[in-house]
Amino acid sequence: MGTRGRPAKYRYVHHDPRISQFSPRGKAGRPDEVYLTVDQYEALYLADFMGLGQKEASVSMHVSQQTFSRILKKAHMMVADGIVSGKIIKIQGGTYVISQREEAKK
Repeated sequence: MGTRGRPAKYRYVHHDPRISQFSPRGKAGRPDEVYLTVDQYEALYLADFMGLGQKEASVSMHVSQQTFSRILKKAHMMVADGIVSGKIIKIQGGTYVISQREEAKK
């Protein structure tokens, strides 16, 4: 039986993460992991680092504002879980395309 529902729309990412993992120090043993997708990373970059509004950021990623809001909320939850619980945060996967267009780099 195939997958159900509508296939996920590709998100346009303009900044490939240079670092793919953050690890806590001072926690004995092997900590658990949380996974932040590349499109969630891009949402954090645009909204929190660059300071763009959700409308501008959603246009940059070629998704609706509501979808961008959901991506950002999930990213905030993942990062908070990693920091509060002392988990490794890995950045990988997701449904995305890396865009090379000049208008996106403004």
